[in-house]
Amino acid sequence: MITDTEIKVKGIQLLSRYMGDVEAERFVALIQREPFDYTKWRQTNLDDGTSVEEISRKAMSLRQ
Repeated sequence: MITDTEIKVKGIQLLSRYMGDVEAERFVALIQREPFDYTKWRQTNLDDGTSVEEISRKAMSLRQ
């Protein structure tokens, strides 16, 4: 198990790699500014019967 600090560092590294430094910084600022319940969001957005494959296809199409 890795520490909380290691999770934060890896998260920022991934965000920066895929979004760029400016957008990664904006993302972090948005998350800190808005109240956010990850568990509720996940249940609302992912537990609608959509398969993992479909979620992956949607994510990959957004990435392109």
